Amino acid sequence: MSSFTLDLNDDQIAVRDWLHGFAADVIRPAAAEWDEREETPWPVIQEAAKVGIYSLDFFATQSFDPTGLGIPIAMEELFWGDAGIGLSLVGSGLAAIGVVANGTPEQVGLWAPQMFGTPDDVKVAAFCSSEPDAGSDVAAMRTRAVYDEAKDEWVLNGTKTWATNGGIAHVHVVVASVDPALGARGQASFVVPPNTPGLSQGQKFKKHGIRASHTAEVVLDNVRIPGDCLLGGKDKLDERLARSRERAAAAARGERTEKVKNAAMATFEASRPAVGAQAVGVARAAYEVALEYAKTREQFGRPIIDNQGIAFTLADMRTRIDAARLLVWRASWMASNNKPFTSAEGSMSKLYAGETAKWVTAQAIQILGGNGFTREYPVERMHRDSAIFTIFEGTSEIQRLVIARTLSGLPIR
Repeated sequence: MSSFTLDLNDDQIAVRDWLHGFAADVIRPAAAEWDEREETPWPVIQEAAKVGIYSLDFFATQSFDPTGLGIPIAMEELFWGDAGIGLSLVGSGLAAIGVVANGTPEQVGLWAPQMFGTPDDVKVAAFCSSEPDAGSDVAAMRTRAVYDEAKDEWVLNGTKTWATNGGIAHVHVVVASVDPALGARGQASFVVPPNTPGLSQGQKFKKHGIRASHTAEVVLDNVRIPGDCLLGGKDKLDERLARSRERAAAAARGERTEKVKNAAMATFEASRPAVGAQAVGVARAAYEVALEYAKTREQFGRPIIDNQGIAFTLADMRTRIDAARLLVWRASWMASNNKPFTSAEGSMSKLYAGETAKWVTAQAIQILGGNGFTREYPVERMHRDSAIFTIFEGTSEIQRLVIARTLSGLPIR
């Protein structure tokens, strides 16, 4: 077990500085262009792959950092560069987490490398959970997976939405309902291999922010996949479904039952502190622009930072950013050291960091005034990007619900 510390070791400092240099030299100069184009920045992804940033090895190495800080450090620096490009670089990681959280070692070894490809032939992956009528309400999922025992195949039908890299991915990880009567407990995760007939891209969304990241619907029309594409295997699924049916029967009799996590929630729980770190990166970037502007912009014969209204706002911005980072680091350390989130610390970190990013970027625009409202300055883009952090992977309202339920032990609605 690693002791919690705020002192980064030499390796962590080296990685942080390396990523910061890549973000400053490669990501930031390309940010405005790809935001305007609203397209996946393949040249940037390829450049990241060539230097070793966009690779399974890099993300695995950071994930296995015993302090838990490898991933949040990486996320903060990449998203300090730009949130849209940053998400294009790390979006495949959510699908990889889905495989790691639910799959067997053999499945992880087979599918995770294919999600990134090679520096000469980069690939992306997609995690498909949300649906038009099942976003926060995961139990309402309608995508079905039916087992064809004669052919040892699973048949998937349904429509997924808000999928990062959806439709353009080499590998899709799809959460589907196997037993709708069990709600969220009756769901499982499946890998859809490349070029599988029946999977197609639906609507590509034109978004308010993170526009360099591809977001689209994924349509599944009688998609047939081999039986071993069920993450975790059928024996494990059958055992889990049997336990869930027993618990459902016990609950119907009024008996208390143990809470069971479903496939989608296992993925989101593992990624929430990392998403918080992304939000910290965006907030820090906007704060730094605002601070420099306030020190150099003169009004009435003096820099505007000489005014308490500006200076105090900057002080609050920095305080909230540091507080958000501390929550993210605590949750990341706890997860890495198998400390249970007894107070929903993972949700706390994502909630506070996401709200901080929205608030800090809004204050940055205010400090820059009319300039902040134009695309000549990056805070306008950062503010648009920040909105997603209170929405995806659990809205702020859902995070508060998770925290409240955890603290009270009650099924608050």
